[in-house]
Amino acid sequence: QVQLQESGPGLVKPSQTLSLTCTVSGGSITTNSYYWTWIRQPPGKGLEWMGSIASSGSTYYSPSLKSRTAISRDTSKNQFTLQLSSVTPEDTAVYYCAKRGAGLYSSWGQGTQVTVSS
Repeated sequence: QVQLQESGPGLVKPSQTLSLTCTVSGGSITTNSYYWTWIRQPPGKGLEWMGSIASSGSTYYSPSLKSRTAISRDTSKNQFTLQLSSVTPEDTAVYYCAKRGAGLYSSWGQGTQVTVSS
């Protein structure tokens, strides 16, 4: 069974870059037909899809975040990362990494709280 675990700082200052890593175990991020995804949930709001990196390495981003978002991967470590630049307090959220295949999110990380504050 695939397991995902987010890691990264819980506090980021405004204007800085938020960086999170998702470590995947129990399966390879290069397995065909899967999308490795970042999703966030601001306090009191719903889930927001931020972007994905496909097993091929192609990336896809939310139009509203595209200018500030970069998703990359390290296949040797079976990890993928999120970088969100120029953060503001509105980027405060619980950040999740997830595996999507056949239209379904079949595996999720436990989520990590990131607060943007000076």
